[in-house]
Amino acid sequence: MSDTPQKTSDVLSDGPEGERVWLPLPDVAEQLGIDFGKVRRLLQERVLIGMRRGERKIMCVPAELLKDGAPLPDLQGTLVVLADSGFSDEEALRWLFTDDDYPGTPVDALRTGHRKTEVRRRAQALAF
Repeated sequence: MSDTPQKTSDVLSDGPEGERVWLPLPDVAEQLGIDFGKVRRLLQERVLIGMRRGERKIMCVPAELLKDGAPLPDLQGTLVVLADSGFSDEEALRWLFTDDDYPGTPVDALRTGHRKTEVRRRAQALAF
């Protein structure tokens, strides 16, 4: 066995197919076809979630939270449950991208559109 420490993967940096894609807010606005101010409102209303990334610490949103030119439809309710459970934005993002016996991650389940109830049930259980 080697004494060399193994590099652990960070779910916020590494996705299943390589480096996770983070979109700066102007790019999110372009993909959604709305103005920058509306993207900020989507973040405030927990329709989307993001965090400051990169050298310049600019606010970004993971590309996986967008699908077909819109935010994931079932994301907002899950984000509200996580916030009500005391999760910071970073903690919520880590939870969304951590494999939890779905198949895949909670975001994978939300992207399929078939497991919203199960994702929220697991998010609610975190509060207890």
